[in-house]
Amino acid sequence: MAKIVGAFICVLIVAMDVMAGILGIEAEIEQNKVKHLRLWIFECKDPSEQAFKLGFGAAALLGLAHVIANLLGGCNCICSQEELEKASPSRQLSVACLIFTWIIFAVGLSMLVIGTLSNRKSRASCGFTHHHFLSIGGILCFVHGLFSVSFYVSTTANLS
Repeated sequence: MAKIVGAFICVLIVAMDVMAGILGIEAEIEQNKVKHLRLWIFECKDPSEQAFKLGFGAAALLGLAHVIANLLGGCNCICSQEELEKASPSRQLSVACLIFTWIIFAVGLSMLVIGTLSNRKSRASCGFTHHHFLSIGGILCFVHGLFSVSFYVSTTANLS
């Protein structure tokens, strides 16, 4: 029964991250459909309401997948270098995956938020380009899914 629940959680995390990635890439496509004038690193464009909604959905799904993976994956407390060296290889893998998951989450969510905020209704002005932030954030969602599942599997392997 535990293996079925574990497999379901892994599929859930991957599905949420894949959907977030697809939404981020779709938001980038919608953003590129609006008319804009680009001059070097400055850009004047109209905001895209559809890109805003898709980007917001991608950021929300990424955040939810991250919370689920970390809550259900458990706590992996290693407080010193000595503890890390004495830990089993699967526990070391679990800690490494946890660190990579947090880094990818922070960068991916930042990219999605910056790309999404550039498409809010009140921003119909000129400024620095936020080109490809949504698609890069979407791609990082896929990578987040890989490391989240690796973290969950390696953590639950330590418990059994």
